[in-house]
Amino acid sequence: MNSKRLNYYAAAPVAMNAMMGLEKAASDSVLPRSLRELVRIRASQINGCAYCIDMHTTDVTHQGETLRRLAALSAWKETPFFNEQERAALLWTETLTLVAATHAPDDIYEKVAAVFNDQELAELTFVIAVINAWNRFGVGFAMQPE
Repeated sequence: MNSKRLNYYAAAPVAMNAMMGLEKAASDSVLPRSLRELVRIRASQINGCAYCIDMHTTDVTHQGETLRRLAALSAWKETPFFNEQERAALLWTETLTLVAATHAPDDIYEKVAAVFNDQELAELTFVIAVINAWNRFGVGFAMQPE
């Protein structure tokens, strides 16, 4: 961990153990890994978490994701590079990451729910919640990519 502020693992080991449990559950999702990584990267872009952007773009490129799609991720609405499920996941990611402004309206929920079954939608929401929590640690404690 490379932080300019404090080592939160050392400062709060019980809480960080719980966070690692949440991360394990998110990683065990039925959703495709590539989709989970796109969600993690997009939320991290919105939140300005350089550490998480670096970690997840590195991970997903090792899994075969293209640089073209990663470069276009912040403009996903304007590109043809993402399939229907990815587009719905990115829409839900932006909606929930910015929930104080969006309030997750019914029309967006209905678009997303039309693409995912109940389990997938619940797990997608969980992945979004977990990465947003990690982003608070990364940004709050000024985590730096190594």
